[in-house]
Amino acid sequence: MIRPIDITSEKEALDVLKIQLPSYQVEAELIDFHGIPALYDTAETLMMSGETFYGYYENGSLCGAISFKRDNETIDIHRLMVHPAHFRKGIARQLLHWLEQNNLQEKRLIVSTGARNIPAVRFYEKSGFRKTGIELIVGTLAIARFEKLRTK
Repeated sequence: MIRPIDITSEKEALDVLKIQLPSYQVEAELIDFHGIPALYDTAETLMMSGETFYGYYENGSLCGAISFKRDNETIDIHRLMVHPAHFRKGIARQLLHWLEQNNLQEKRLIVSTGARNIPAVRFYEKSGFRKTGIELIVGTLAIARFEKLRTK
C-alpha cells in the first residue's frame, strides 16, 4: 500500500531514515563514493527538507519511499529508495508509477542518480526517462540527469 508520509513528524522521519541509510549505502558501494548527502541526513534534516514523501508499506512496515518537489509543471524527484531487504520486488517501479499517475497535471519529471549506479540508470531508462546529461561533481563522482516529458 502506498500512502503519504508526514515527514514533519519525527517518528515518520525516523522510519524513513531506517530505509534511506541502508538503501543509499548500497548506492555508495556501487558508485564508490561515500559522501552521498542522503547518508548524512538526520530526522531533523528530513523534517526540514520541504519534500513531499510517499511510502510503500507492507504489513504496516515501511519498505520504500519516494520524495519530490514541484516547480511550475515539473516534478523533481529527490529520493527513490527501497530497503535492501525488499530489493527486486518492484517497489521502486510501483512508487514511480504511483507518482506519475497521481500527478498527471505536471508535464515533466526530472531525477538524478550516480552515473555509475547502473541498476538505477537502467531503471530510469526502462521507465521512459531519457538521459539529459552527466555532470562530474568531484574526482570520479558523476551524476546522471534524466527527464521524462509528458503530453497532456
